[in-house]
Amino acid sequence: MNAMPSLPASVPYPRAAEICRWTLATFGDLRGLRAGLRAAVDVAAAGPDVSDRMTVVATELATNALRHGLPPTVVRLLREGDRLIIDVSDHDREAEPRLAENRPLGGGGLGLQLTRRFAIDVGWYATELTKHVWASFPS
Repeated sequence: MNAMPSLPASVPYPRAAEICRWTLATFGDLRGLRAGLRAAVDVAAAGPDVSDRMTVVATELATNALRHGLPPTVVRLLREGDRLIIDVSDHDREAEPRLAENRPLGGGGLGLQLTRRFAIDVGWYATELTKHVWASFPS
């Protein structure tokens, strides 16, 4: 059996400034994340297409963190130059995010694939306490 490939490990945009932050404890918190993110991205003047793609990616990454990570899940919206960045963290530093390739439709595991398709760039990194998965978009 082949191992699933991992996302590239890299720390993105070191000078990025935080615009908003959401702490999620349950799947029910995703609704507030989606509404808050849409409002924040609209203020950042990214446009409806970018807002829609960022909302899908943030929801998918946050769902993965809630399902597979350790609480709390924190979603941050960052900006550096002409990029908006979604950064989702949880406290399971040991679990590398893996792409579920060749999985049958309806079998789950499409979140990272959608993220790679919708974002300009995507990766992950770990700190002493947390694991982060990030995706960048044009602003």
